[in-house]
Amino acid sequence: MIRRAAWLAAFCLTGLAACSSPKSDPAEARAGPADAVPALPIVLDQFGYRPDDPKIVRIRQPREGYDTAWSRLPRLTYYVRRADTDEAVRSFALDASENKPVDAMSGDQVWQLDISRISEPGDYFVTSGDGSEASGAFKVSDDVYRPVLREAFRTFYYQRAGFAKTEPLAGAGWTDAASHIGPGQDTEARLYSAPDDARTARDLHGGWYDAGDYNQYTNWTADQCRTLLMSYLENPDVWGDDFGIPESGNAVPDILDEARWGLDWLLRMQNADGSVLSILGRDTANPPSAATGPSRYGPASTSATLSAAATFAFAALVFGDSPAPGHADYAARLREAAVSAWTWAEGHPSVTFLNNDRSTGSEGLGAGQQEADKEYLNIKRFAAAAYVYALTGDTAIVPAMDAALAKTSLMQSGQVDAYRYEAQDAALLLARRPETPPEMLTYLTLVFQDRLTLDGGEGYGVPVDALHWGSNHVMARTGALYLDAARLSASPGDAAAYTARALDYLHYLHGANPMGKVYLTNMGAFGAESSVGEYYRSWHTETPIPGFLVGGPNPSYEWDACCPDKCGNAASNAACGKAPPSPPYRQPPLKSYLDFDDGWPLNSWQITENSNAYQAAYLRLLANFVD
Repeated sequence: MIRRAAWLAAFCLTGLAACSSPKSDPAEARAGPADAVPALPIVLDQFGYRPDDPKIVRIRQPREGYDTAWSRLPRLTYYVRRADTDEAVRSFALDASENKPVDAMSGDQVWQLDISRISEPGDYFVTSGDGSEASGAFKVSDDVYRPVLREAFRTFYYQRAGFAKTEPLAGAGWTDAASHIGPGQDTEARLYSAPDDARTARDLHGGWYDAGDYNQYTNWTADQCRTLLMSYLENPDVWGDDFGIPESGNAVPDILDEARWGLDWLLRMQNADGSVLSILGRDTANPPSAATGPSRYGPASTSATLSAAATFAFAALVFGDSPAPGHADYAARLREAAVSAWTWAEGHPSVTFLNNDRSTGSEGLGAGQQEADKEYLNIKRFAAAAYVYALTGDTAIVPAMDAALAKTSLMQSGQVDAYRYEAQDAALLLARRPETPPEMLTYLTLVFQDRLTLDGGEGYGVPVDALHWGSNHVMARTGALYLDAARLSASPGDAAAYTARALDYLHYLHGANPMGKVYLTNMGAFGAESSVGEYYRSWHTETPIPGFLVGGPNPSYEWDACCPDKCGNAASNAACGKAPPSPPYRQPPLKSYLDFDDGWPLNSWQITENSNAYQAAYLRLLANFVD
């Protein structure tokens, strides 16, 4: 019986694809598809499935893209076999019509093989009837995703700033001393515009590195804390006290401990008048503890303060319901911070700050631009008002809350998408409160089910509004939206259909995609046949830390604008290579991906950088399917 390794070896020997190892010369190594091994013809969730869940395996025939050299019709019969004995458990017929439309997102003809009748726990794989094609092994088990959840959650521990990663909690190859706590760093950070003024020094230690770099942004940290807490409320029994972080074993769910690590940093970012600083820029080195440059912060802004107000208020609700010792006092502190932040933001509705921008003299402060535009500032105002109102019951907030809600696209046009989740989450929380008129819940039910149709299930079953940098974030958020629709549905059949679609997005991230790739780093020890082996991160380790979700396919990928021959000198030009790496360049959208970690000028961060925003959204989706 041909298994994955043997199939790949046979495939490479045919000469139909270049399966060579990466070359040592970066200028040559990324000049073509040599490092991209085509996915197997049978792709599925490489971790597996729960017994009673739908199990749709994709059989693919590439018609467009880098892997078209391998192209043949699928077989008419497939078997599910036991992984330990090769015994055929059940056969399945496939209608392998040659007229199958090509999926525009992937460039593949995709047939769906429903093996849902396989429900007995065990380890299996799928083969074609003639044995010429085989999937990797997968597991059927109630707890199939629990190890995945544990590793993906632990990435936040590795992202902690100012905290030592030591054995045994950190793996031997992933240890490091506490970072950014030296002279002039996080414990005595200074205002970016007054670096020589000791009076601006602030203790801003803690929090998480935002992504592959070490900077931290209030708007995004607040969002990540809130998303973790949302995940806890949606499925609290999943979140135990044994995830292998420093606080494990303290009788508090580890997700609350980790969220508190981020919340404590947000509290340090708050000024005495209630306003909240916008950004903390940190020096970069490998490993993080080797960074010795100063830490600089940006001033308070309305968007940062509203983001913090919303998260402080929501966190106060969550910690206020926790019976753990000290949580009542912590909730009271969060409540005070939320009210103070809301009050300042209402009195200062349009204070902005552009980081890393010439107009403010802030070049080099952070990487991504954290300031919100007019639409998203209004969303933040509504979310902050909604959570503060839910926390305090202060009816004086209601006029501002209603005015902001009325301006959202959720109310203006019934828009529901993966980008405006701050408004959607807050509206759903409000709608379920007893004092809210029932018409609001009715309206939300209608718009969610109108926007989140069950059409578009062909191909890989993951329609999204757009595919771009951070597409895996969009996939995870869209999957969570389908779960919202399932919760809103009064029909068990519709709820099951929405839940099945949410599972499609999870399975996509777990390998049921045209790359046959689990978009988490280094998950081979946890069941993945092909997971991310290289990703862009300032902290380079010999092997990747397990569990980071990378950005994913990006059809907008471009090497730097200076390439191939205008990068300043011959050496820089040579770093471009002869052509952009393809994939990801000029591939069908879902094939616009490559495992690589090159910095400038190939800019792999557009494809393979991790982000806490991606991670939190993925955890929220995944946790709903952990029993």
